[in-house]
Amino acid sequence: MSQQSHQSSNSEKSGGICYLVGAGPGDPGLLTIRGREALEKADVVIYDSLANPELLRFAPPGAEIIFAGKRSHHHSLSQSEIDSLLVEKTRAGFTVVRLKGGDPILFGRGGEEAEALVAAGLRFEIIPGVSSAIAGPAYAGIPVTHRELASVLTIFTGHEDPEKTDSKVDYSALARLPGTKVMLMGAERLRMVTELLLKEGMAPDTPASFIHWASTAKQQTVVSNLANLASEVSKRGIGSPAVVVFGEVVRLREKLAWFEKRPLFGKRIAVTRTRHQASTLLKALRELGADAFEMPMIKIAPPKRPAQFRELVSDSHRYDWIVFTSPNGVEAFFQQFFEIYSDARCLGPAKIAAIGPATAAKIREYHFAVDLMPEKFVAEEIVASFRQLGSVENQLFLLPRAEGARDVLPKLLTEMGAIVDEAIAYRTIPETEDPAGGVRRFREEGADFVTFTSSSTAESFHSIGLNLPKGCFSASIGPITSKTMRELGIRVDIEASRHDIIGLVEAITNASLATNLVPPQASP
Repeated sequence: MSQQSHQSSNSEKSGGICYLVGAGPGDPGLLTIRGREALEKADVVIYDSLANPELLRFAPPGAEIIFAGKRSHHHSLSQSEIDSLLVEKTRAGFTVVRLKGGDPILFGRGGEEAEALVAAGLRFEIIPGVSSAIAGPAYAGIPVTHRELASVLTIFTGHEDPEKTDSKVDYSALARLPGTKVMLMGAERLRMVTELLLKEGMAPDTPASFIHWASTAKQQTVVSNLANLASEVSKRGIGSPAVVVFGEVVRLREKLAWFEKRPLFGKRIAVTRTRHQASTLLKALRELGADAFEMPMIKIAPPKRPAQFRELVSDSHRYDWIVFTSPNGVEAFFQQFFEIYSDARCLGPAKIAAIGPATAAKIREYHFAVDLMPEKFVAEEIVASFRQLGSVENQLFLLPRAEGARDVLPKLLTEMGAIVDEAIAYRTIPETEDPAGGVRRFREEGADFVTFTSSSTAESFHSIGLNLPKGCFSASIGPITSKTMRELGIRVDIEASRHDIIGLVEAITNASLATNLVPPQASP
């Protein structure tokens, strides 16, 4: 659906509304359920520089995506221009999501944007987000309150000049306050702020911490004291975005730090998969600390002859075996099946075979049992499993699968005397959209690893002219994908011994922890 038709269809259903959504501190997993629901129905998304671009993949295809990032001295749009844009798009009848880093009304100017919408007589909702003031320290192993150390929490902004005569922050009072103090948006003025706090009587040995890119795989944490923090941060050469913590709770980091200790922490991993399938792999890698980002290479399209596929599905009760080779085939088959039949029993006596646990899991989602699944997840192994069962001569087999799939399975089954019908359930075609900017990021920053989960992803990677940069390891899900990669001239550095997502994650983790792995040169 085009952007215009998508927006028109939604705006015809209801009047315009603007959701002011907190995107959280950076970890995409910290977006609230309510925030995701708003994104999933958005016609327009206006996001800032601290909102993780990965969240844009929750927006519907065709939604208008507008960057309105603001960083110190570098504004894509001024605040008045953003206010006008929100009013314009909402007044036009669209569902607008204003996606803001952290929480929209904690130093996020969400209140001002809400006022602009009220002045224009427009509907809006505020969807709070997880604030970096609390999440940032938590990801660094620093609880901002603690029964024995801090019962008071003060949050202030360092964005304004502490020495201006009309400063809204009373540094004299701030220095005397007990408990924990958290500064947001003050990285560039860190030295000025710490010197002023010292001048106002705050103890020089007050524990202090500077947390850069909190809750992301780029997180860096500096621990020092009030007197020396600015110098230590300067030595590291890091700056905004950052959360700064002052107080005794900083001492707890030594035993509570957890985020940076995960096995893949700091590793940039590009995930090549279909957009709707990338989430499982992304989640698994991120849980291990990786900076995993989606680089969609392919998308699933209907078969060229849908009527032929529908006819084979409608006759599925005639078959002795239905063999599924991928989750996509399962999904396409059962979606069509339940459009034709309202009763699962209409599948009749057909037995079901599956290649791989992911395929089997998808079958079970439709409440069907799997009668046969080989230990190894390739076509040759399922044929071997059928041989162990006995003769399949004159038995009818239905194979719902992708257009252009390998002919090994139908050929071997036919040689065994089976009667095989291939049901072309779907096609894989190159993905042309890059909503989260993963391809652009890969071109600009490279990666430590890039995953290939099918021959199609390798073919698309090659077709758009991407190469493996120096120091980047390629990780293949199995021998079939590896074979395609080599044929295309893509080097294979790592191959999963178990040919599924779990096996791929294990292979990457083992490689990352290996001490003898030599960083590869760039592909030609």
